Amino acid sequence: MSNTTDLAFTNNEALHRYEATLDGKLAAYAEYNLLTEAIMFTHTEVLPEHEGKGVGSGIAKHVLDEARAKGLHVIPVCQFIAGYIRKHREYADLVRPDIQRAFKI
Repeated sequence: MSNTTDLAFTNNEALHRYEATLDGKLAAYAEYNLLTEAIMFTHTEVLPEHEGKGVGSGIAKHVLDEARAKGLHVIPVCQFIAGYIRKHREYADLVRPDIQRAFKI
């Protein structure tokens, strides 16, 4: 049985999305638009067979850590990413104050 520590992450730049794979198969993805100084997350999807296993949280944490490492602000248009930031306040500083207000971070 796999667990979320077996998740592998890749940035599929051609499709503008980060992908999480489990046992070599796509488990989730987070679509984005790259801006000059920010990354806008537009949609996160966990494939049905992987729901409820922490895969969504795993990819959210990964993409936010990547944004921090690259020095990018985050614009969480995606409700899942916005919700993750609300629950994990250590990522709130990635979202500019005016954007925080817009997305109720």
